[in-house]
Amino acid sequence: MSEVLLSYRGRQIREPDVVFLRELIAQNPALSRRRLSVKVCEAWQWVQPNGQPRDMVCRSLMLALHRAGQIELPAKRKTPPNNAIAHRRVAAGASYDTTAITGTVAALGPLTIRLVRRTEDETLFAQLLRDHHYLGYSRPVGEHLKYLILAGERPLACLAWSSAPRQLDLRDRFVGAPRAAYRHNLHQIAYNSRYLILPWVEVRHLASHLLGRIARRISADWQELYHHPLQLLESFVDIERFRGTCYRAANWRCLGRSQGRGTKVKTHHVTCSIKELWAYPLGKHFRRRLLAP
Repeated sequence: MSEVLLSYRGRQIREPDVVFLRELIAQNPALSRRRLSVKVCEAWQWVQPNGQPRDMVCRSLMLALHRAGQIELPAKRKTPPNNAIAHRRVAAGASYDTTAITGTVAALGPLTIRLVRRTEDETLFAQLLRDHHYLGYSRPVGEHLKYLILAGERPLACLAWSSAPRQLDLRDRFVGAPRAAYRHNLHQIAYNSRYLILPWVEVRHLASHLLGRIARRISADWQELYHHPLQLLESFVDIERFRGTCYRAANWRCLGRSQGRGTKVKTHHVTCSIKELWAYPLGKHFRRRLLAP
């Protein structure tokens, strides 16, 4: 077997793959980079769990090979906008009632847990996070869900879930295997990227109550949209701001603390705040399912 030239998002690229890409580009000189990536996904049967081609990942892979001098991509036809900025923009929304809400969970009456992705309530969801979450709002990329919780018509909380970080040593130890052993099933782990109880809501045990209710339904919601279940939930808690009380009360497990270097920075120096990693298995066989071929 030929030498691995590049390992990208779990796919190993060898010399025959590079030869195929060179020939594909030569045979289709009029195609854009995007159309080429679609053809590559078709040829390699490189698809997401929901059957859609891994177009964006494939484009990034080809760009990495282009920069390494392995292939020669056609010239860029468009310069896309800066998504890091665009994903933080929030459209103007309607005003909302900030009158204090107190009492008990039972006194709130029936709560509505509403999936708001691609609905008219998505703007309100983004607006509440932008205005009241210390990290603000950033539109998730990849697989994700957005929950807005209401009592009657009044919003109480927002929870955003997205694809899990790829490299977490604490998670590897919890799963009991190196990440290479379950990398192909990382899409079955969801990350709680934002959790906001609105500042005028002071209801004892509400935060842990909502975590429990979301945990009981999120795998089915994910399955309906992305055609695969979830096995594990996880979240980071900034220890300079929070104590993880609601996660502990909802029976999540603290797996340990980060070293303050982030997941993408290759340095031995602390570059960000120390965080605790909390996890919640969605079944007693979650390890076996994550490690399944």
